Parts: sequence; structure tokens; C-alpha cells
Amino acid sequence: MSNLKLLFVSSEVAPFFKTGGLADVSGSLPIALAKQNIDVRVVMPKYQNLAPKYTKELKSIGDGTVDMLFRSIGFEILMLKENYVTYYFIEHILYFNREGYYGYGDDGERFTFFCKAVLKMLPLIGFKPDIIHANDWQTAITNFLLRSNYLYQDFYKEIKTVFTIHNMKYQGVFPKDVVHSLLTTSWEHFTYDRIEFYDQVNYLKAAINYSDVVTTVSKTYAQEIQHDFFAENLGGTIRSRSNSFHGIVNGIDFNIFNPKTDLKIFENYTPQTLEGKAVNKRKLQESLNLPTNPKIPVCALVTRLVEQKGIDLIEGIFQELMELDLQFVVIGTGEYRYEEMFKYYSETYPHKVHAEIKYDDTLAHRIYAGADLFLVPSLFEPCGLSQMISMRYGTVPIVRETGGLKDTVIPFNKYTGEGTGFSFENYNAHELLFTIKDAINLYHEEEKFRKLILNCMAQDFSWEKSAKEYIKLYQSIL
Repeated sequence: MSNLKLLFVSSEVAPFFKTGGLADVSGSLPIALAKQNIDVRVVMPKYQNLAPKYTKELKSIGDGTVDMLFRSIGFEILMLKENYVTYYFIEHILYFNREGYYGYGDDGERFTFFCKAVLKMLPLIGFKPDIIHANDWQTAITNFLLRSNYLYQDFYKEIKTVFTIHNMKYQGVFPKDVVHSLLTTSWEHFTYDRIEFYDQVNYLKAAINYSDVVTTVSKTYAQEIQHDFFAENLGGTIRSRSNSFHGIVNGIDFNIFNPKTDLKIFENYTPQTLEGKAVNKRKLQESLNLPTNPKIPVCALVTRLVEQKGIDLIEGIFQELMELDLQFVVIGTGEYRYEEMFKYYSETYPHKVHAEIKYDDTLAHRIYAGADLFLVPSLFEPCGLSQMISMRYGTVPIVRETGGLKDTVIPFNKYTGEGTGFSFENYNAHELLFTIKDAINLYHEEEKFRKLILNCMAQDFSWEKSAKEYIKLYQSIL
């Protein structure tokens, strides 16, 4: 549908502002949609740390006001065009010109202001989208406000809404007086089946109940969050809208993550030149002061060191892992106890373990290219990108069967040669250990392991594929 007009709303968008995976999605998906002839406009707050090369390209294209806190508050609209997409930035010095993006006491106020400014911006810039696609709690209230405050106006009447949940854990819960002070809407919406949540207002719940369709970032996660364990106290709400829920797996940027062209890795390679991967392994071992032995598998972890990522499972079996013939490489930051644990093992087993307690993008790329096995034993994982990146580089994932990990990693069958990795079902440290042992055993069967590497590298996790699914979804609600 070449004439479809889409407004994509996000609190962070790569390459402008990024704290995590939301920015990657908000950066890549609109470009992929634009390449399919969708008229995509992306809008975000203008934080203070925008790189100078973008700051000098910004054009001021108008300003407006938002009614909130019993007064009118002004905003400016800035614009730049890049990669087939038009980007808008909502500027307000007091709300957004700060260190970092989140974690302030007035976050509810800041992001309500942003959502209101987004809706007020549209007639000012002369852009009437067919669909507004909002993401996560920071932009969730856009879809609610459209239905509660704006649908009586002709300009807004026909606009449909999509909402994507990237992680159920973060919901935006605020005192109920925001109904009047921030949202400036009617109390009729403050009921259990709308926006009320334990006598407070829940922005994520509001978007789930007031959007035409709700998506999340994998098919399995869309099913999982209908169960209370994953639903973070919103199980009833999600089940009530289950017919409007869809799971679409995120993609990865095939230009950034490409072993054939990646300038960050030691040597480029393709499925036809896998000896280049062996060079990357040797040079990775050398750079991390590990013995350069091609017969020892390198098992890698590139992640946030937090409980959600299954680090406690690794903690439970680490001594037993050290009895195996493997090398263990980890890069990431997170909870203090996990950081200290990996530092301790790195010092205790210097010839087997190397830990970098930081985030270093170049080293991460080198680990994706140089490792043999890649661990993602998450407790829950809405989508997960690292397992897709590792497969792109021919590094075999070992995952727990949850969320996007289950959707993207096919268990390897050594009899048929089908599959792309290893997986285990229960959140159990010894199931993880047995699965790692299976992977190491296959590593020593060279032909079978090579077949597994080639299977991984043949997978299509490009955004082009995901974009086509989103377009089909957009068309279904128009």
C-alpha cells in the first residue's frame, strides 16, 4: 500500500538517542517501511545529547501549546530528513534538556507532555497519518488521548492506532490525580477495564485498552504475556484483548551486522570463506590473553548482567563449567553481585575466563565473530537481538525456550542436520549445563558443527521481512 501514511512515536530512536533495543527497533523499522513505499514520519523528544552533526541539520518548522497542569505549555517542532524518513523532534528545554532520558521524578509529566505535543503537532505540520504507531509506556498515552480527547475533531476522526509492547515490566504507573492534572480527560475512563490500576493510572494498560491493535516483539511472547507469570499484573487486561494481540519478531540491521563487510571485526568472512571465522577466533583469544587453541570452544555472553538474562543459572553451574574444556568470554554491565562474580572467576581462571565489565561495541562485534557458542539463558525474553546477531556471524546460540528465543532458534537435529542452535525448556541451571555439554560434544564433530554454522548464517532476520508483516497488519485495520 504505497499511499499509507504512518506516524511512528518513540521515546528513543537510533542513531539519535539510544539506551537499548527500543532505539534499534525505532531506528530500523521505519527505514524498512519507507523502502516499501510507506510515508513514514518518526517523532521523538529532543534530548540534550543530540550529536552536533544532526543538531546543525535541524530545521524549526513550527510551535504549539499543550494544556496541562492547569496552564498552557509551549513546544517547538524541529525536523530533519535522513534515510528516506522524516524525523520530528519535540523540544521543551525544561522537560528534555537533561542528562539521560528516564528516571526522573516527573517522568509521568514529561512524557504526557510529549504525547500531547505529538497530537497537537499533526495539524500544525499538515500531516494526517492513517495510523499512529506508539511504542512502550512513554508514548502509550498518545493512543489513549486520541480516543478520549480528540476523536470528536474532524482532523483526527479517521486515524487508527497500533501499540507495541517491547517489555511488559515497564508500565508507567502514576497517582490517579493525573487524570485531571496531566491527561485533562474525563473520570469516566478511570475504571478497572480502562486505565485504572490498583487505584492509580497505568499508561501501558491505557494503550492496550485504547489501541486498535497491540503488537509485541515475538509470537511466543504475545502468547506468554496472557499468562500471569509474564503479564506483570495485567493478565486480565491482555486476555480481554487477546483477539487484537499480534506477535511480530524484531529484525536486525543486516548492514551493521554483516561478517562480510563489518569493519569492527578482525577479518571479514562469508559462508564460503569460513576460515575467516577461525582467524577471528584466534585473534579474539590473543586480544583477551586466552590460549589460542582452535580445539577449545569459546563460549560467549554479551548481555546486561541482570537476573532476567539468566545470569543466576550461569552462577549456579560456573564451577562445573570450569571442569569442561572450554573458554568463557563475557562483556556487559549490570547488577553489582554479577559483575563481581565474573571479575572473581576471571582472576581465578585467567586461562579460561575473560570478563569485561563494560560495554564496548567493537569488542562485542569481535565476540560475535570470534566465539563458537553464544549463551542466552533468559528467564523471559520478549524478543532478544543477540541470538539473531550471533547466528548472522555463524556463532551457535544456546537459549532457553522463551519469547523470541523460542521463535528464532530451531533446535539442531544431528541426524537430519536441520536446526540453528541448542535450547532447553525449564529455568534450571543443570538443564543449561547439559545443553552446553551437548553443544561442546557437537563442536568436536567438525562436519556436523560446520553444517550448523552454515544453517545459522542462512537465516533471514532482516527488517525487510518484519516490515512486510507490519504492513499487512496496518492494512488489516484500515
